[in-house]
Amino acid sequence: MPPDLWDLHALMFKSRCFEEAVRQVWWQGKISGEMHLGMGEEGIVAGIVSQLQDGDAMALEHRGTPPLLMRGVDPLALLREFMGRPDGLCAGMGGHMHLFAPALLAASSGIVGASGPAAVGFALAGQSQRPGSVALAFFGDGATSQGMLLESMNLAVVWKLPVIFVCKDNAWAITTPAEGAVGGNLRARAEAFGMPAWEVDGRDVTAVWQVAQVALQSARAGNGPAFIWAHCIHLEGHFLGDGLLDMLRRPVYSLQKRGWPMLKSFLRPKGALWGERIASLRQVLSNVAAAQAQTNHHDDPLTFSRRSLKAEDPARLAQLEKDIREKTRQLLASALSEGQPA
Repeated sequence: MPPDLWDLHALMFKSRCFEEAVRQVWWQGKISGEMHLGMGEEGIVAGIVSQLQDGDAMALEHRGTPPLLMRGVDPLALLREFMGRPDGLCAGMGGHMHLFAPALLAASSGIVGASGPAAVGFALAGQSQRPGSVALAFFGDGATSQGMLLESMNLAVVWKLPVIFVCKDNAWAITTPAEGAVGGNLRARAEAFGMPAWEVDGRDVTAVWQVAQVALQSARAGNGPAFIWAHCIHLEGHFLGDGLLDMLRRPVYSLQKRGWPMLKSFLRPKGALWGERIASLRQVLSNVAAAQAQTNHHDDPLTFSRRSLKAEDPARLAQLEKDIREKTRQLLASALSEGQPA
């Protein structure tokens, strides 16, 4: 049975509206510390998480908000958690990177690559206690060179564990282009362990859904792990206030905060050779220009799904998104109130 694009778009749009609300609260100073959003990853997450069943587990990284929302975590508890409130999902102690939803067998960690060992643990337990269940491991391309993740992939193959390793690749490792940090082909890496692997366009939620269906069915049947390499963008860069995007979006502010200090360093009498300084400056400017591609809404998974749904029934699409926006507005008002959730 093919996926219902209306349902998938609703999941993605709900996540997008929620994270837009999170962004607003963060810029207001009501959320402390860094904030990593999953804007741009929604097609990958919805295409996979929408197919999970009771007993399946999720091991997440520092962008755990979309999968938790799509799995059914209370958005009010989640937003209040980010705000450090005692009525948050983890009593305000987990922030946005270290979240736990025991009833849904979901946990996240800000440690790069840690989702691999966690998913293997989930899968090992599920293999004996919940036959037919699977565990997901979400991570970015920057985690693929972490030893713990590679060891987890190896162990999952040896023990034929039902794990789906999902690499959300935006071609950046924080502010370093992946081509300068990740060697080889990631699909080939996974296949070298002896597991099936697929490469998919993460903008296309239907394509992700179809690949995930095959991987999940295989894992549930006891055939061991699988690897999904999905390409995406991060519309807000690595985190809110991302330095590279900030230089494009707030040039005056960035000139004072970053540009002037870099210029003073560049002109110092002592230091590196002038050729090296010029090369470094060129690299920074090149990265700023390349980072702009992350904000390209033509690569937004919501743009892809909207295109099909608008052609099918524009009025239904408008109403669907209007209803979700209104629910998010009410959620935000409730989260900012002083009262406890009902």
